[in-house]
Amino acid sequence: MYTLTVDDRELVVTLMLGILRNLDPDGTHLGATDPHQALRLAKDSPLDVAFLDVEMPGEINGLDLGKRLRQCYPKLNIVIITGHSEYAVDAFGLDASGYLLKPLTQEAVAHQLSVLRFTPEKEQGARIRIRCFGTFEVFCNGIPMDFSYSKSKELLAVLVDRHGAICSNDTLIGCLWPDEPANQQTKARLRKYVKDLKDAFAAAGAADVIRHQERIGVGLDIARIDCDYFRYLQGDPIAVHQFNGRYMIQYAFAEETQAELIRIQEQRV
Repeated sequence: MYTLTVDDRELVVTLMLGILRNLDPDGTHLGATDPHQALRLAKDSPLDVAFLDVEMPGEINGLDLGKRLRQCYPKLNIVIITGHSEYAVDAFGLDASGYLLKPLTQEAVAHQLSVLRFTPEKEQGARIRIRCFGTFEVFCNGIPMDFSYSKSKELLAVLVDRHGAICSNDTLIGCLWPDEPANQQTKARLRKYVKDLKDAFAAAGAADVIRHQERIGVGLDIARIDCDYFRYLQGDPIAVHQFNGRYMIQYAFAEETQAELIRIQEQRV
């Protein structure tokens, strides 16, 4: 299970992390003492449950943070932490799983974990998260994915850049080797990298992410992928905030899309 605890008091965060690690020693449990730090952690970490303090100083309180995180993870379980029972009404207005009254106890936290509104993602199958802003990176259940060849990762980047659409072999060769023709040699290379890509996702338990039609091309099932680029195109406010003008910076083919994203960003201002 992947959890995030946010409270402006570090002692509360430390206590919650200790409780969660006792209850779920194999999980990943993160903590933050301000909403901006929490949003940065959420950008790179898949989340199943967020424990959020309601009363935090600054322009973003726990309820506002919960709304922003829910935009990123529609099935995120939100548990409100508060010292005042009247905030329970606000918790249910946020469709939260529940709330915890301070002082916190392991028994109370265990109960909340037992009645979560949404089943944690890791119990449903592999969770693929792709980051395009800055360098291109791929995570499965929060762990960076390994590919046998760097060109396999670049091939995946091309497919993401094309929004998962089936790309012909000639199109892929043109992106991966712009100075070489689509001949038997480049097609053989492409087949090797497609196989490596399929093997990597199969090993991660997400074989159906890759859509391969022999002699036609390769695409992606984007419904299985959480991607900042995809969410940016949908107008997701967190993704819009995350974009800083840098997109897949290690790949030359991405420069055209980067320019288009900058143009969209300028229009939004």
